[in-house]
Amino acid sequence: MVSAAKLKRAQDEIVAARPFAMKINELTMSLASSTAADSHPLLAKNEGNRVALIVMTSDRGLCGGFNTSMIRAVERHIRESNDSVLSFYLIGKRGIEYFKRRGQNIFKERHVGGARPNYASAVEIANEVMRMYLNLEIDEVKLVYSEFVSALTQKPTIQRLLPISSPAADATEGARPNDAVSGIEAIFEPSKEEVLAALLPKYVEVQVFKALLESSASEHGARMASMDSASKNASAMIGGLTLKYNRLRQAAITKELMEIIGGAEALK
Repeated sequence: MVSAAKLKRAQDEIVAARPFAMKINELTMSLASSTAADSHPLLAKNEGNRVALIVMTSDRGLCGGFNTSMIRAVERHIRESNDSVLSFYLIGKRGIEYFKRRGQNIFKERHVGGARPNYASAVEIANEVMRMYLNLEIDEVKLVYSEFVSALTQKPTIQRLLPISSPAADATEGARPNDAVSGIEAIFEPSKEEVLAALLPKYVEVQVFKALLESSASEHGARMASMDSASKNASAMIGGLTLKYNRLRQAAITKELMEIIGGAEALK
């Protein structure tokens, strides 16, 4: 019941945040596609193979396969990234405990906390990874979070956060260009480059905030489904044990009656 109430609030928040995140993504990609890759450091690719993973799990258990599916997605990505030097920014106690036991390179960790995700936390996370990227301490940043599909369905997602790639670059790498980018020429004031420079950090912050909201909603959905399943299993177990108890009790009473009747017959 608690998770159901929290899920409703978390679902409302993610539904409200998605259109803004989508629109800022469209605007950023549109500007990035019409400017040079070296026009801003967040667009330029660093030469190297140092990849930072921002992994989002939960602080508590009792949420079904939520944490397990996230950890499996990360482990699969580790196996597929043989040429990369991975480091971890871990959010959530469960992920911290798991990757610490396995000796992974963790450069930052933080707990989710009991409160709902706030934008200030997203800004702090985004500023940390942007600082490291601009200082050439890392060459790529990826977000690993659980995308909220429904209360019963959550999908582990790995999204590249930095460097921010334009649709043209994505198309070159084999990805489908962003459909939102049109051929309409807009006028920017003071200039296209200055608008893009102000927009790129905001884009990173919004993407991190959206991932936090998605992860929170997914956790509450998984916990609600898990607890509902546990309640049904407990009810079935109680029913089975009650039936077994009544049968044993009835057998004991029958045995006592048979002993009394047998004793009475022996006295005759």
